[in-house]
Amino acid sequence: MTEPTLRTAHTCRLGPADLDEIRVLLDTAFEGDFSDDDWDHSLGGIHAWIRDGSGLLAHGSVIQRRVVHLGRSYRIGYVEAVAVRADRRREGLGGRIMAELEEVVDGAYAFGALSASAAGAALYAGRGWRVWPGRIAVQARYGVERLPGEEGSTYVRGAAGRGLPTGSGTLVFDWRDGDVT
Repeated sequence: MTEPTLRTAHTCRLGPADLDEIRVLLDTAFEGDFSDDDWDHSLGGIHAWIRDGSGLLAHGSVIQRRVVHLGRSYRIGYVEAVAVRADRRREGLGGRIMAELEEVVDGAYAFGALSASAAGAALYAGRGWRVWPGRIAVQARYGVERLPGEEGSTYVRGAAGRGLPTGSGTLVFDWRDGDVT
């Protein structure tokens, strides 16, 4: 069996077969709870993936989003579609994916954010991501709409002074179809 290899590329550099393989991994890893909107959210940015001779083992992507905090708009890196094949979990593959995505976030954005599942929260917390202590909202069609269900599961990363808002307050995310965070 070949050694697991990590690669990165922008969505535009991935062919249909690559994208199909990633989608199958995500559908399987999320046990059918990965919608077409979730898939759309993961596209248009940088993908990191790991494969070996047995196929695709892990994936994650980071895309650009806009977040408003206390009247200031931030261009942030939002982490999406992080998954590891079930038979290869607990081998550090998720950490390798996150290290690549964090490099993108740290080098290109004011700060990073993601919405963590209960199963993924320990990975992110162990890497220094922290739960946003304030409110979470979205710029909806008719104004700002609070998302209390996302509070406690939205994580942020970045150094204060380098863009990450300090304190709490509300993070207002840009609108998108499906789950907005």
